[in-house]
Amino acid sequence: MKFFKSSTLSGLFIAGAMVAAIGTASADPIKVGIANFGEHPQLNAAIAGFKEAMAANGFTDGTDVVYSESHTNFDASLVPQMIAKLQAENPKLIYTVTTPVSQIAKKALAGSGIPIVFSAVTDPVAAKLVPSWDKGDDGMTGASDLQDIAAVLAFTHKFLPDAKRLAVPYNPGEANDVALLEKVQELAPAAGFTVVPVGIDNVNDILQRVTSVAGKADVIYTPASNLIQPAIAAVSAAARQIGIPIVNSDSSAVANGTVPASFSVDYGQVGRNAGKIAAEILNGKDPASIAPSAPSYADHAPLISKKAAAAFGIEIPAEFNDCGCIVE
Repeated sequence: MKFFKSSTLSGLFIAGAMVAAIGTASADPIKVGIANFGEHPQLNAAIAGFKEAMAANGFTDGTDVVYSESHTNFDASLVPQMIAKLQAENPKLIYTVTTPVSQIAKKALAGSGIPIVFSAVTDPVAAKLVPSWDKGDDGMTGASDLQDIAAVLAFTHKFLPDAKRLAVPYNPGEANDVALLEKVQELAPAAGFTVVPVGIDNVNDILQRVTSVAGKADVIYTPASNLIQPAIAAVSAAARQIGIPIVNSDSSAVANGTVPASFSVDYGQVGRNAGKIAAEILNGKDPASIAPSAPSYADHAPLISKKAAAAFGIEIPAEFNDCGCIVE
């Protein structure tokens, strides 16, 4: 009898331990991979915003979710290896930052069952990440950083009222850049600008290509390009040589006095848009049923640098006196 009683207690103990183990396992945080192209203020903000929105939607870092982050220092040849590494960790979802990373991830993860949420992608339709702006693709959707180009052009006209010719440096080999250039070309005439495309596919060619627009342009608009933005200091130095001011798509280059002005998307908000979508997918929603998001006009903001404006010989128009957007 004692043996039977002891066996029963032992069985209850084992069963209880199994229940506890199952409960612990079910409470383990899920894994989410983050595939970034490289360290950059805009892209870092998109990652921070993603995590913020995930937490706001019930996925707290360290409790409900753990992140595995990786980047390739803007080396596209290393992206497949990065994606393979993240896939091997069996994540519930992978967050891809920038168009090149998202395009490679889509091919690499096809059929894997791992959903992908992208961000910092200018035109996901042109990049063939989703079939349209109205819906996601099989296992993939996300948040665009598409700027309101009409608003950018309106700001540029206010900031430089005499400018008529707009140079746009872009990488012909990147879908993001080409899509944005086409949008600028479509909208520029209504804003009173003609467009001067400046193709740059290698950072070593920046000085030559930018200075080649001397006498052909009155202002340079530098888009959210994975080639142009990391080298914005070199672009600005070349532009200063020929006396042509820059309106940038990234405010950080204005805040540090590199370029005179920007009208930019808040990349933290782009990340938050992506994080909200990721939370929906993790809660069971089909990515194909979620349309990619795009920043609203309210997600943009101007910034003007007194220091850089003076260096380019620009007098800041009086209408900006009370904008709260001027930094020293």
